[in-house]
Amino acid sequence: MTSRLIKKIITGDEIRNAFLKFYSEKFHKIIPSASLVPDDPTVMLTIAGMLPFKPVFLGLKERPSKRATSSQKCIRTNDIENVGVTARHHTFFEMLGNFSFGDYFKREAIQWAWELVTKIYKLSSDNIIVSVFHEDEESEKIWREEIGINPDRIVKLGEKDNFWSSGKTGPCGPCSELYYDFNPEKGLKYVDLEDGDRFIEFYNLVFMQHNRDSNGKLTDLKFKNIDTGMGLERMAQILQKKSNNYETDLIFPIIKKASEISSLDYFSSDERTKISFKILGDHTRAVIHLISDGVSASNLGRGYILRRLLRRMVRHGRLLGITKEFLSDIASVGIKLMENYYPDLKNNNELILSEIKIEEVRFRETLERGEKLLDEIISSGQKLITGFKAFELYDTYGFPLELTEEIAGENNIKVDIEGFQREMDAQKERAKAASSKIDLTLEGSLEREIDSFNKTIFNGEDCLDSEAKIQGIFLDSNFVKKASEGQRVQIVLDQTSFYGESGGQVGDIGIICSTDAEVLVDKVVRKKNVFLHDGIVKNGILTVGQTIKTIVNPAKRARASANHTATHLLQSALKEVVNKNVSQKGSLVAFNKLRFDFNASKPVSEDQIRKVESLVNSWIIQNHPLVIKNMPKREALEKGALAMFGEKYGDEVRVVDVPGVSMELCGGTHVKNTSELGCFKIISEEGISAGVRRIEALSGQSAFDYFSERNFLVNKLSDLLKANPSQLFDRVNNLQSELINKNKEIQKMKDEIAYFKYSSLHSSAEIVNSFSILVNQIDGLDGDSLQSAALNLTSQLGNKSLVILAGIPNPENRKLLFVVSFGDEVVKIGLHAGKLINEIARICAGGGGGKPNFAQAGARDIDKLDFALDYAKNHLQKTLESYSDK
Repeated sequence: MTSRLIKKIITGDEIRNAFLKFYSEKFHKIIPSASLVPDDPTVMLTIAGMLPFKPVFLGLKERPSKRATSSQKCIRTNDIENVGVTARHHTFFEMLGNFSFGDYFKREAIQWAWELVTKIYKLSSDNIIVSVFHEDEESEKIWREEIGINPDRIVKLGEKDNFWSSGKTGPCGPCSELYYDFNPEKGLKYVDLEDGDRFIEFYNLVFMQHNRDSNGKLTDLKFKNIDTGMGLERMAQILQKKSNNYETDLIFPIIKKASEISSLDYFSSDERTKISFKILGDHTRAVIHLISDGVSASNLGRGYILRRLLRRMVRHGRLLGITKEFLSDIASVGIKLMENYYPDLKNNNELILSEIKIEEVRFRETLERGEKLLDEIISSGQKLITGFKAFELYDTYGFPLELTEEIAGENNIKVDIEGFQREMDAQKERAKAASSKIDLTLEGSLEREIDSFNKTIFNGEDCLDSEAKIQGIFLDSNFVKKASEGQRVQIVLDQTSFYGESGGQVGDIGIICSTDAEVLVDKVVRKKNVFLHDGIVKNGILTVGQTIKTIVNPAKRARASANHTATHLLQSALKEVVNKNVSQKGSLVAFNKLRFDFNASKPVSEDQIRKVESLVNSWIIQNHPLVIKNMPKREALEKGALAMFGEKYGDEVRVVDVPGVSMELCGGTHVKNTSELGCFKIISEEGISAGVRRIEALSGQSAFDYFSERNFLVNKLSDLLKANPSQLFDRVNNLQSELINKNKEIQKMKDEIAYFKYSSLHSSAEIVNSFSILVNQIDGLDGDSLQSAALNLTSQLGNKSLVILAGIPNPENRKLLFVVSFGDEVVKIGLHAGKLINEIARICAGGGGGKPNFAQAGARDIDKLDFALDYAKNHLQKTLESYSDK
């Protein structure tokens, strides 16, 4: 019997293996964990153990078997503020699950769950409480009569707690949850499952038996399913008898390493310090898996989530007193902990640690500058960080809004979230957290219908024209049987000569036609191996079932193919010239250019760019043939074929080989030999995020067009500057020198004008108790000139001077500048320029700050300038008068 195979289950690995072994012996197929980057477009990350099986539950994909079991890695960030605060909240967690797709149902699910927890994990029945949906009499009866559990240990709960649904409509059903009771001695008279100190829910059995329509009506599903989830971290806490999940062997070794680095003892630390340790333990597991699954840090989507986690780690490391780089050290511990079950961590070890190091170094640089600015805001005494400042911290210094909120909250300061969002919207940037909800409703026809089509056969590698049959037509994402002239449609064919956008390569363009109809196709995309031909019906009527002809634009295909082959050559050249560890982080193969993103810790030098260009062009001249074969993935990798990091491949792969130069897994179109590229030219190289560089280049006709255009411009400049091409550099250099000298003369004149504007102002200063107050408006000066004016006036008026200047630099942009400058004696009596300027600027919808003796601010509401200056003057007068009474 299974129960005899494991005498004592303690470690996290043993708990996971025992679960999978138990259900495997119950004829469940063990399914490896899916990537954290899901195929499902409705969610950003894999957030639940059942997510990879969603198409199966919907009947859109064949079930892998009648029964399945898995340990699925998951990430959720919707409760990130609770990580480290509670005993059981995590961003990364593993969900153990057993699933039935129309096979067994409640009885077996309940019986096996009980056998697992009591016979395999050896939990005492005295420590287990069961909850059921209050209307689910069948489940309650099974627990009570067949399992024999004490009725007092069965708690009936309402729909909020024990009825699972994916949304307002779609599959749903009651669930039964198993709770562990840490204090059974308290008895069963008052059982409150919300008491997190006493109870922990560790196993959830979902009985997916109904479908809910738009009116809320429930009908029984034809095939009833089982979806369960057991939190590995929670079960480890229970079996290892720990007070929280973080002190189990799944996480604590990471915390221990952080403790060693910080020279702080975790167990003797205060609660706030422990939270920082726990955040490091949790986030480490999340980031190593995200990077291993192909996510790179950025300011959007999944990349933003990764960046946010890494930056929180750096921040909490600093709170622990860690001033050196340390994330790679604790990440190495995390990889070692999990590499046995997740071998990709070991395979990607070097890349994971490199990505983490690059992001940490970059963030530390900006963090120090940003923290200084944030400290100034906090020390100013204000109780609100404006949206403008919060966005400046985000946009300029890399502070996520959440980090600004976190630090501000530690100092009892609020953040203007709405103001931040307005600034964010103005720049059209966004950063969305992963959803915690799985949508099984598939609202909208396109996604539901697309799964009903067979895979589109691509026959366009060797021919650009072919016959096909229309399988489906979509109009505004809805399935229709016909379409007529002028309508934009998406057409599904049984086969096609059009390449569908994939692997960075754009889709082909061309026409779909029959004897009496024509469609101008301007885009072809793939959805789940189904090609969608997007275009406008130029004339005639299209109908489902109609036989048509696909005709690809040959010139555009040739350009895309040349650029795709050039991309492969570029990557090989970068590995040879720049770094052998260069790997692709993204690409675009268009008709007019190619774009290649790759990992690099520093810019590619001009000399390296020239060497890369020369190497690629030498391969072009050598006329290497391209050999394209299909083979098993393992065989391809053993032969040295490159696979794009984070890309998903099947067991059978297509290998594009330029013998002796490049070998990659690739499904795109290519030239037959390298000489078809003609030539290769890099037109730009830049950084796009921490540790990621981007090269844009041209090949073939696009490169020839580029050289022709440049030659035309050179000739035009030569005529304009009256110099031959070889003299252009010296001629432009001389003109620049002349311009610099002219600008110096102009600046000198501006300084003189500024001096005349403010030089006589000192005579208008008002004396209050021997202090000189000067508040005035001077328009037409930029920030540097206004600052210089304030400092000069302060110097003229002496140590007891208070100077406030405001001005409109340029009437067209309607912006305000404020400068406050105090003499030394003013600072000694307690006045603070930074605090005062913030009050003034806020009157005019602005903000700023600075030191006690000098501060600057900007604002937008010009109409309130007079009021702001009057307020400042009256405030200083009252303050100084009050001081004279003391």
